[in-house]
Amino acid sequence: MTVGSFAVVRSSRALALGTGVRIIACPPILALLLAHDWTAAAIVFVIAAATDFIDGRLARHWEMTTRLGGFLDTTADKLLVSTALIGLLAVHRASAWVVFAIVAREFTILGLRAAVAAGGAQLETSIFGKWKASLQFLAIALAIVRPQVLLAGAYLDQWLMVLAAVVTVWSGVEYLRGSIDALRG
Repeated sequence: MTVGSFAVVRSSRALALGTGVRIIACPPILALLLAHDWTAAAIVFVIAAATDFIDGRLARHWEMTTRLGGFLDTTADKLLVSTALIGLLAVHRASAWVVFAIVAREFTILGLRAAVAAGGAQLETSIFGKWKASLQFLAIALAIVRPQVLLAGAYLDQWLMVLAAVVTVWSGVEYLRGSIDALRG
């Protein structure tokens, strides 16, 4: 194995580790939410969410973006977000409608990615998708710790959840609109 190939293997393992952390963190996050251990749940969630940003930067820096890596990365994100939202719903810190809107969009886009890939194309992440992920992570983290900040009768995290749901649905519509030609083919 050459030094260059060793660097590639090490780089790909580092990226896979971040994706793995997001997946492995899901059961503990859910358990901590259900146990009302807000601080520990927030710490584990924030660490797991941070691996998404780190993975993305490293993949672009090392020029190691692949279809499989992109699929696994987005799947890990969707699993992390869905798990946290289901846990927050169970402990009455998230609205059923917000959870439904976000989770439905996430699985719709996961299916869309598979359909587009079956046709030989690739669904690229849009700027709306990046905003969506950031808003979701922020809203979920705030819902876990729930700062006592009220605005117009609702907690700050509740407003951010609604905003995250709107941006999430909006980005989903944009993905669907942008994929019509690929789906027809």
